[in-house]
Amino acid sequence: MADRNGDLDARLQSLADRHEALTQTIEHLALQGEEQNRRIDKILVAIEQDAENIRTLARIAEIHERRISGLEDDGPRAGV
Repeated sequence: MADRNGDLDARLQSLADRHEALTQTIEHLALQGEEQNRRIDKILVAIEQDAENIRTLARIAEIHERRISGLEDDGPRAGV
């Protein structure tokens, strides 16, 4: 009977140790997930800023293109 109780105690201790290890692993993974989420949020902000800057540059390029086309159309004409 003592061996049986000893085996049961050892098994319970083993389960408790495994449970603790799993708990620590899950806590660690949760912290990593939170850090990844913060990084992703920063990347998304940077992407939004880049997209706005690209739209601004596209508008500037369009304005310049129209201006150049206008100058070319209104420029001196050969033989006139």
